[in-house]
Amino acid sequence: MRTGVALAAGTLTAGCSTAGAVAPSPAAHSASPATPATHTASQAPTPASAPTPRSFPKQPEQITHGPRTRPQVALTFHGQGDPTIAKALLGEAEKGGARVTVLAVGTWLDEHPDIARRILDGGHDLGNHTLRHLDINAMSEADANAEIRGCAERLARLTGSIGTWFRPSRTPRASPLVERLARTAGYPHTLSYDVDSRDFTSPGAPAVTRNVMGEVRAGSIVSLHFGYADTVAALPAVLEELHRRGLHAVTTTELLS
Repeated sequence: MRTGVALAAGTLTAGCSTAGAVAPSPAAHSASPATPATHTASQAPTPASAPTPRSFPKQPEQITHGPRTRPQVALTFHGQGDPTIAKALLGEAEKGGARVTVLAVGTWLDEHPDIARRILDGGHDLGNHTLRHLDINAMSEADANAEIRGCAERLARLTGSIGTWFRPSRTPRASPLVERLARTAGYPHTLSYDVDSRDFTSPGAPAVTRNVMGEVRAGSIVSLHFGYADTVAALPAVLEELHRRGLHAVTTTELLS
């Protein structure tokens, strides 16, 4: 794993923008939001039953955290970047007894169709983080709808489900328009967060750990990213400190159930 991370560290892709900081733009893709990419049978796994979106009546349409009364937190990962790093993060989470939530970018799934099944087979949540990871709140209704549905189509093709969650791209919170479009596409809630690791700024593993542990508490939903070596290096320390505080890392579905 250390070798894979070291090789990939120089080719990391961008995270999401947050209030006060904008991450670098992801690599450009040629796929049109209205035209799903095609795969050969050898590229794409056969769809199998996967969890679908659920409605949580006691939760708002836009969720930032779970119940504060249970010793659980959700580590959520914006899914794109080098698959070596993504698989290393999943492996570290599983070694630490954690289950996480991955919000996948559609064009990333086009490039690495096996990763969707790897996430689900590890017992993790898999959701929709738009097709191309652009500023969805700034888009027209038609373009924003294509971003949401384009990723949903890819998830359905690969897993038999549109995924359990939708998270808007390049923003912590969805606009009312994006929230409505996501709901119409089949997602009862949009998923935000109350803890920002800021790992996409590559501040070093100790800083990522401090950013998470300085704000996390029972019920927190933490924003992290695939594609960054700092995140892989920080995850064991984050899980160890959560355990020391009596907090368990679970999927977002489990956090809210």
